[in-house]
Amino acid sequence: MQDYIQKRVLDICAYILETKATVRKAAQVFQVSKSTVHKDMTERLPSLNKQLALEVKTILDENKAERHLRGGEATRRKYKEIS
Repeated sequence: MQDYIQKRVLDICAYILETKATVRKAAQVFQVSKSTVHKDMTERLPSLNKQLALEVKTILDENKAERHLRGGEATRRKYKEIS
């Protein structure tokens, strides 16, 4: 793995652990695609640091479990503004 990719993987990992950010938010902050963040966290990070990969996986699983609630809340706010 090239050095700049390793650095990006570890930087994104640190950001997600620090802020509990979603894949979408991390992608926005680091100006890469959601697919890149997902691949970095699920495929590349485990080869660099298994412990960090487990911690990030816990956060990403939590975010995935809550995403339908966030979407519903966003829709509720959208229609509340229109009324």
